[in-house]
Amino acid sequence: MTETSYFSREEVSKNDGKNTSKIWLIIKEGVYDVTSYLEEHPGGRELLEEHAGKDATKAFNDNGHSSDARKKLESFRIGQLQADDLKNLGSSKTSTSAPRVVEHTEPAQKKSCMSTISCGLCG
Repeated sequence: MTETSYFSREEVSKNDGKNTSKIWLIIKEGVYDVTSYLEEHPGGRELLEEHAGKDATKAFNDNGHSSDARKKLESFRIGQLQADDLKNLGSSKTSTSAPRVVEHTEPAQKKSCMSTISCGLCG
């Protein structure tokens, strides 16, 4: 049985492809080195690079990955997040949660069918 390695959020954040050539992601409590998968990723390397060194749990779950993709992900697991960092998962600066921008539009004015009927009677 292999021994589990534990990593801090800070250590994961250093493996963002900028500070090193490695690209690590946090998904749930797991830490994954996806460096060797960059060119094979169906969504393109840019998606992995966008979340490099960060918590990519929401992005991974929101994309509706297949069970095969989830199995493939496990092949890149190098360890898990330290217990102290698990408590704060999703609430730090490295979270992938971005503010959601929603365009505000005025609701279309509803016209009553009575206005159409009365206009037809007047003219």
